[in-house]
Amino acid sequence: MVHTSGTGPSRRAVLALGTGTVLFSGLAAAAAGPAHAAEPAAAVPRRLRELEREHSARLGVFARHTGTGRTVVYRADERFPMCSVFKGLAAAAVLRDLDEDGAFLAQRIRYTQEYVTASGYGPETGKPENVANGMTVGALCSASVSLSDNAAANLLLEHLGGPTAITRFSRSLGDRITRLDRWEPALNSAEPGRVTDTTSPRAIGRTYARLLLGDALAPGDREMLTGWLIANTTNTERFKAGLPADWILADKTGGGHEYGVANDVGVVWPPDGAPIVMAVLTTKPGSPTGPRDNVLVAETARLLASALT
Repeated sequence: MVHTSGTGPSRRAVLALGTGTVLFSGLAAAAAGPAHAAEPAAAVPRRLRELEREHSARLGVFARHTGTGRTVVYRADERFPMCSVFKGLAAAAVLRDLDEDGAFLAQRIRYTQEYVTASGYGPETGKPENVANGMTVGALCSASVSLSDNAAANLLLEHLGGPTAITRFSRSLGDRITRLDRWEPALNSAEPGRVTDTTSPRAIGRTYARLLLGDALAPGDREMLTGWLIANTTNTERFKAGLPADWILADKTGGGHEYGVANDVGVVWPPDGAPIVMAVLTTKPGSPTGPRDNVLVAETARLLASALT
């Protein structure tokens, strides 16, 4: 399911994500081909600063090649609004803490059209047949992660015990930063200085790495979560636009209509190497009404692909 073709990371490489680094390190890589020649080490942080200025944005980056340990960090420990990136954690928490042998995933949950409307976005939950018949928990997980369906995510949060269950789940993985405090769609407000409903690039990058590459989930659950993330449909103008077409991408985006939040977090598998963990979080503190800057996320992903391969 992960498609590593026998080149997956060693356990040592995965555990190294827990130690981190505060410097841009080890990026004197050989060129990876004409379309993605490696960036000189000194050029990468300079280019990230330039991207911030060009897009009038605040940019946070954590990226790590799990095979070589090469790492890029930029504002990696600053807090950013999390938005829908939490949905991957919600599905993971359901798999680890609520499901047993598929029994809970098979349960059917009923809700109303009013519930979907109040949640702000429901491309799958809002279909008439689903409003009439309800959806299984497994289908809600899939809709939440792959389609970023807000109503599906709220229904998962209800069964987990509310938004703060995501905070507790993060702490159980060693993530002391990531926190969720509100429901969809309120959690997407991104006022500068807000601490609630936030994460940092380093924290959320490591957490996704533990879920997709480590042993935080049972193998079958990890495979299921990875499949939902690979099926993501909201990344076409973000990571997918910036990465080579033959790279396999398992990611979750997040964004809001306030302060231009555009996030993308996940793991990518180049065809001939170990996976790369990427977390790119962005916001525009001076623009209360946005818009979201997908191009900034795509350009950052392209730069990271060049630097780390």
